[in-house]
Amino acid sequence: MALKSGLFMPTATGRMQGVAEMAASHVPYDSLSDAEVMLRAGTDDDAAYEYLVTKYHRPMIAFMYRMCRSQALAEELAQEVFLRVYRSRKTYAAEAKFTTWLYRIATNLAVNHARDHKVERSGKVVSLDEPDEESGTTLDVADPTLNVEQNILRRERLQAIKKHVMALPEKQRTAVFMHKYQGMDYREIAEVLKLSESATKSLLFRAYEVLRERLKEFV
Repeated sequence: MALKSGLFMPTATGRMQGVAEMAASHVPYDSLSDAEVMLRAGTDDDAAYEYLVTKYHRPMIAFMYRMCRSQALAEELAQEVFLRVYRSRKTYAAEAKFTTWLYRIATNLAVNHARDHKVERSGKVVSLDEPDEESGTTLDVADPTLNVEQNILRRERLQAIKKHVMALPEKQRTAVFMHKYQGMDYREIAEVLKLSESATKSLLFRAYEVLRERLKEFV
C-alpha cells in the first residue's frame, strides 16, 4: 500500500538525509524503544520519524479501517494520525508507552470524525480480520479440512461476529478492537480511553458478555 510522499513520509531527499543522519549517529533504531526513537524524531531526526511511520502505518490503516469501514477513509485518517505525530514530535514527553500515545491520537481522530460527519452505519458487513501479511489470506477463506456444511456454518459465524461487534456501543467496540485485534492489554486500553484499569476490564467484560449472548447459537 503506497504512502503519499511528502506528507508523513519524507521526500527522496529527506530520506537520504535521514539515512545519513542515522549512519552518522551509529544508532540502530530497532535496538531502541519506540519512545526513544520518537524522542530522537523530536530532535529533527527525520530517519527516526520515518522508522516509526514504516513500522506502524499498516497496523494504523488496519485499525482505522475497522473503525470507519472505508479503505480510502482509513488511509486518509492514518495519514492525519502520522501528520499529528510529526507536529507533536518536539513536545512528546514519553510519559506513556508510544503505542498508547499513538492509538490515543488515532482513537480520538476516528471518533471525532465519525461524530463530525455523522457517519451512518450501513447494513454492510465488513471484515474485521485483515489479511495475514505473509500469506495474504483471511479467516473467511474456506478451510479444506472442513466439509461444505461446516464451512458454511463457520462463515455464518464469522459474519455474525463482525455484525455484532460493529453494533456494540462506540467505547465497547473500540476497546474490543484494541484488545482482540491490536493485542493491547487492559492497562494500555485504559490509558487510550482515559479510564481506570478496572473500568476498562468491566467495559470489555460487558462487551464480551453481549457478544456471547448474541452469538450463543454458534457456541
